[in-house]
Amino acid sequence: MATKKVEIVISPKPAHFVGDGFRVHNFIPGVQGLDMKRMDPFILLDYNSKFHFNGTETPRGVGVHPHRGFETVTIAYQGRVEHHDSAGGGGIIGEGDVQWMTAAKGVLHKEYHETEWAKTGGIFQMVQLWVNLPSVYKMSYPKYQAIKNSDMEKVDLGNNGFIEIIAGEYNGHKGPAFTYSPVHVMNAKLKSGGKAEFNFPAHFNTAALVVEGNIIVNGEQKAPSDHLVLFQNEGETFTIEASEDSIVLIISGMPLNEPIYPHGPFVMNSKEEIMQAFEDYNLGRFGYLAD
Repeated sequence: MATKKVEIVISPKPAHFVGDGFRVHNFIPGVQGLDMKRMDPFILLDYNSKFHFNGTETPRGVGVHPHRGFETVTIAYQGRVEHHDSAGGGGIIGEGDVQWMTAAKGVLHKEYHETEWAKTGGIFQMVQLWVNLPSVYKMSYPKYQAIKNSDMEKVDLGNNGFIEIIAGEYNGHKGPAFTYSPVHVMNAKLKSGGKAEFNFPAHFNTAALVVEGNIIVNGEQKAPSDHLVLFQNEGETFTIEASEDSIVLIISGMPLNEPIYPHGPFVMNSKEEIMQAFEDYNLGRFGYLAD
């Protein structure tokens, strides 16, 4: 099989706050041509790189807000987050866990630092990924998947480390997340000098975020911590080698190739559908959730 080459290694933009609890670098959309269409079906990637929050009695976070038309995937590396939504989903996302919320036809939700963790504070590090829904599922019922780290399929690479599968598959092993289109999301947790090979269809949009450590891609391209590696849409296989103990988030998905019409917290296929989303929200059709 042909090698999937690196298109560009992207440095993190200056961080900004979402609410008062998430200090993020935004990689998708808007960085060096990396728009929603280029990474379809991944339409947003916010990375909260390591940041120390002081302890507080009032948990920091983001208050009640709506979503429609896509899924939010929150991956916790350090710290703990609580979530509640108007469809009844909710819980605590601990270190290593993942929350996969399908907003679909519409939910209200809020997310904030878990109460006990907030009291002491500490290092906080997370990723939030938005996965677009195919048009046929955009108005389906909301869904919530609380994925514990212990439920994730882990593929042992021997002395190299292991692959932790959240969604999709790696070497025939499948992750626990249900997805509405072909999507692969996994963490490569590699020891210093450890190496792993990946294989995704050439046309799948594919990227790797260096969450921890430093890596070398395909034996030649270096990528340091907090950088995003974007791959070309040619070739199928690539390798990652860790220069030191490293954690790398790998995402690869089949493009939906449908119109993308975003407006704030809604991502639909047309302006008319966005206008309908605002009307439904204003009429209370997203349910109720106390702030």
